[in-house]
Amino acid sequence: MDVRVGDILLMKKPHPCGNNQLLVLRSGMDFRLRCEKCGREVMVPRAKIEKSIKKIIREETEND
Repeated sequence: MDVRVGDILLMKKPHPCGNNQLLVLRSGMDFRLRCEKCGREVMVPRAKIEKSIKKIIREETEND
Protein backbone atom coordinates (compact mmCIF):
# COMPACT_ATOMS: atom_id res chain seq x y z
CA MET A 1 0.00 0.00 0.00
CA ASP A 2 1.39 3.41 -0.99
CA VAL A 3 1.14 5.64 2.08
CA ARG A 4 3.37 8.72 2.16
CA VAL A 5 4.28 11.33 4.74
CA GLY A 6 1.70 14.14 4.58
CA ASP A 7 -1.21 11.89 3.55
CA ILE A 8 -4.42 11.97 5.56
CA LEU A 9 -5.85 8.53 6.34
CA LEU A 10 -9.60 8.10 6.65
CA MET A 11 -9.99 5.17 9.04
CA LYS A 12 -12.82 2.62 9.38
CA LYS A 13 -13.06 3.19 13.15
CA PRO A 14 -12.70 6.62 14.79
CA HIS A 15 -10.05 7.71 17.28
CA PRO A 16 -11.42 7.86 20.87
CA CYS A 17 -11.94 11.64 20.46
CA GLY A 18 -14.48 10.91 17.68
CA ASN A 19 -12.43 11.88 14.62
CA ASN A 20 -11.48 9.34 11.93
CA GLN A 21 -8.83 11.38 10.05
CA LEU A 22 -5.15 10.85 10.89
CA LEU A 23 -2.15 12.66 9.39
CA VAL A 24 0.91 10.53 8.50
CA LEU A 25 4.06 11.97 10.10
CA ARG A 26 6.36 8.97 9.50
CA SER A 27 6.08 5.76 7.52
CA GLY A 28 8.13 2.57 7.56
CA MET A 29 7.60 -0.61 9.54
CA ASP A 30 5.56 1.56 11.90
CA PHE A 31 3.47 4.64 11.21
CA ARG A 32 3.54 7.76 13.35
CA LEU A 33 0.10 9.33 13.05
CA ARG A 34 -1.44 12.54 14.43
CA CYS A 35 -5.16 12.90 15.04
CA GLU A 36 -6.50 15.89 13.10
CA LYS A 37 -8.95 16.84 15.87
CA CYS A 38 -7.16 16.42 19.22
CA GLY A 39 -3.50 16.39 18.07
CA ARG A 40 -2.55 13.16 19.85
CA GLU A 41 0.34 11.30 18.19
CA VAL A 42 0.53 7.49 18.10
CA MET A 43 2.92 4.88 16.71
CA VAL A 44 1.13 1.92 15.12
CA PRO A 45 2.52 -1.13 13.24
CA ARG A 46 2.09 -1.04 9.45
CA ALA A 47 0.07 -4.29 9.34
CA LYS A 48 -2.55 -2.95 11.75
CA ILE A 49 -2.95 0.37 9.92
CA GLU A 50 -3.19 -1.17 6.44
CA LYS A 51 -6.14 -3.29 7.58
CA SER A 52 -8.06 -0.33 8.98
CA ILE A 53 -7.60 2.29 6.21
CA LYS A 54 -10.82 3.20 4.43
CA LYS A 55 -9.39 5.89 2.11
CA ILE A 56 -6.15 7.83 1.55
CA ILE A 57 -6.55 11.56 1.01
CA ARG A 58 -3.50 12.98 -0.77
CA GLU A 59 -2.78 16.57 -1.73
CA GLU A 60 -1.36 16.31 -5.25
CA THR A 61 1.35 18.89 -5.96
CA GLU A 62 2.14 20.01 -9.46
CA ASN A 63 5.79 19.94 -10.52
CA ASP A 64 6.77 23.18 -12.26
